Amino acid sequence: MTANRSDPASLAFRAMATDVTMRVLCPRPTAAAALERARAAFARVEAACTRFDPNSPLMRANADPSRWHDVPLECALAIEEAADAHLATAGLFDPRVLDALVDLGYDQTMERDASGARRYPRTGDAGARHGAGEPHPALGRWRPRVHHGVNRHRVHLGGARIDLGGIGKGLAVRWAARELVGAGAGALVNAGGDCQLLGEGPSGSGWLVGMEDPRGGTEPLAVFRLRDVGCATSSVRLRRWVVDGREVHHIIDPRTGLSGGSELLSLTVVNVDVAWAEVWSKTLFLAGIDRIEEIAGKLDLAAAWVDRHGEVQLNPAARALVAWEPAHV
Repeated sequence: MTANRSDPASLAFRAMATDVTMRVLCPRPTAAAALERARAAFARVEAACTRFDPNSPLMRANADPSRWHDVPLECALAIEEAADAHLATAGLFDPRVLDALVDLGYDQTMERDASGARRYPRTGDAGARHGAGEPHPALGRWRPRVHHGVNRHRVHLGGARIDLGGIGKGLAVRWAARELVGAGAGALVNAGGDCQLLGEGPSGSGWLVGMEDPRGGTEPLAVFRLRDVGCATSSVRLRRWVVDGREVHHIIDPRTGLSGGSELLSLTVVNVDVAWAEVWSKTLFLAGIDRIEEIAGKLDLAAAWVDRHGEVQLNPAARALVAWEPAHV
């Protein structure tokens, strides 16, 4: 069965403050139900893991992070996955940056308001907890605990408030994509650039995925041909704002509590799993431009990045995936 013999089944909606698109190629009769289950996976993760609802399970746990809390399965699994990522990245991936984000004014979702304008964090002050520009103390090792019982999931956050935004979205994409396995000849789940790609794509030779220009250009900086992998991008294109006259963004370095990766505008990672592509994109972003190629090579990751001057660089693994790039790159 080839991917172009019937129209794909698709579903588009908004979740987790981003546009989500799902497609199933050569859909089988089960595709419509599978797409609805995939949508429901996003809804469960958003309800369980959002930090923008004070009554969410995550924020109820954050209200007293030094005691045990009952949470839904999705929240417990996200905390487990985040703890694994914290260990695997030697602490560069650290969900305990929540207070730093709030200090910089990022205490509400960046969804569009009723007029359609994008709502940004407040400007003009850096919050009262640490003061403008002051480094946060080193956080040390994060040691949350998770216990799974019969129909009961309990978590202990290890004494610190956490943000599960990035890894939560990656996990929602992963779990949604699992619902689409077998629903057709191939499938795509794309949540604001975090993608899981199943099968050979519409042409039968791989899905074509563009690398967005973080400076706002309409032409992709490269197009990759991907099969049965995930990809994720850490970028400062949308989530950046001004505090006390200086530009900041949402990718927080846990070693300082400040926006990190000052030499970069975006970094894309391709990995077999989208949630870990998200983890490694943030980790490489914070590791510094001089270490990206070294770390990506050791981990066998495909990585592509744009520096603050707009220069595009690809490591050998990413170069091998390129289907098209502008002549000037």
